[in-house]
Amino acid sequence: MYPPELVKPMQEELENAGFISLHTSEEVTNALQKEGTTLVMVNSVCGCAAGSARPGAITSLQFDKKPNQLVTVFAGVDAEATATARENMIPFPPSSPAIALFKDGELVHMLERHHIEGRPAEIIAANLAAAYDEFC
Repeated sequence: MYPPELVKPMQEELENAGFISLHTSEEVTNALQKEGTTLVMVNSVCGCAAGSARPGAITSLQFDKKPNQLVTVFAGVDAEATATARENMIPFPPSSPAIALFKDGELVHMLERHHIEGRPAEIIAANLAAAYDEFC
């Protein structure tokens, strides 16, 4: 849906912080089946992804506790991977951006767009850090 040259810097921002971009349903399923904690960032081209979600997720990794695995899917680009990630985020409705923490394949913490939009990256990072303290 979006041209690769538009989304490449947005993907690379997370990849440079240690996130692995997932492009297929199988990659998402395999990532979520791993033991331990997995942070899934549903990336987006919107302003709240750029201003809050991506910077907040990256900043959250500076604390002592953090997820074992960091992955990302890109809404509007990786349709199959995004759909599978969202299926695993039920009962929450589809949201972009969104950040979910899984432990041993089970959803344990969720930030939907309405939790992200209008909030500074530091608040997002603090929210995630609290989840890491509890689940990681």
